[in-house]
Amino acid sequence: MTEATSSAETLTTAFFERRGDSFHPRRIARGGWGPLISGHVVGGLLGWAVEQVVDDPDFLPARLTVDLPRPAAIAPVELQTREIRSGKRLRLVEAVIRQDEKVVAQASGLFLRRGEQPTGKIWSPQIEMPPIPTQSGPIDNPLFLRTYGWGLSVQNPDETWPGEGGPKYTWLKLVQPLFDDEPLTPFIRVAMAADVTASLVNWSSDGLKFINADYTLTLSRLPEGAVIGLASQSHSTQDGIATGSAVIFDEIGEIGSSISVSVAQSGFAPPSR
Repeated sequence: MTEATSSAETLTTAFFERRGDSFHPRRIARGGWGPLISGHVVGGLLGWAVEQVVDDPDFLPARLTVDLPRPAAIAPVELQTREIRSGKRLRLVEAVIRQDEKVVAQASGLFLRRGEQPTGKIWSPQIEMPPIPTQSGPIDNPLFLRTYGWGLSVQNPDETWPGEGGPKYTWLKLVQPLFDDEPLTPFIRVAMAADVTASLVNWSSDGLKFINADYTLTLSRLPEGAVIGLASQSHSTQDGIATGSAVIFDEIGEIGSSISVSVAQSGFAPPSR
């Protein structure tokens, strides 16, 4: 098997196999904190769940809050959903993931009805993202296209964008499906991307020393295309607790924001693909 073939198979293999009411994670669902399901995969499954409840295109999934109270092992999970409120302008949905009858993750999704855009101008800072890199050759990482200022970042020859210790950006390409024969929707794609906020905002000169406890995604519109960008905007930490925020982009422009709350943890080691 060639390297290119191996990379292609990694990208086309789904994270889960569905067996009745249970979801069986495959090996590629593993994240960087040991033999556990990656947070972005958990977030994607919760995003999928709430989106299944609200199938009305007039409603935008404007907010998703994901809580990660327990680590999710590479083992079957069960998923339950319920609609808390169904109104004319607002719908609120809850999703819960369990393993061995214990809650390992839960989310609430807020859906708002689209309507006429008001007039007037509102100030917002102008953020410039690095250009989307072109993909050439085999894909070494099925999630990251390029990081800037953190992680495994590689500097541009002209040093246009910052190195370690400066502003932090990342471009992600999310195409790997949750389930066989079911491509990612735009909402699932950005729900998965928002989990990266914790890694982005908490990366230090000594690497990643915080693990995600929760994250919240907010959207003004759904992303277009498979590429999602994040720009770190804030980071605050003390006594082993950290919080930070990022602005989220698609290939066209800004679409929303994300915030994460994390707790100090050692042992981050991304799995080899």
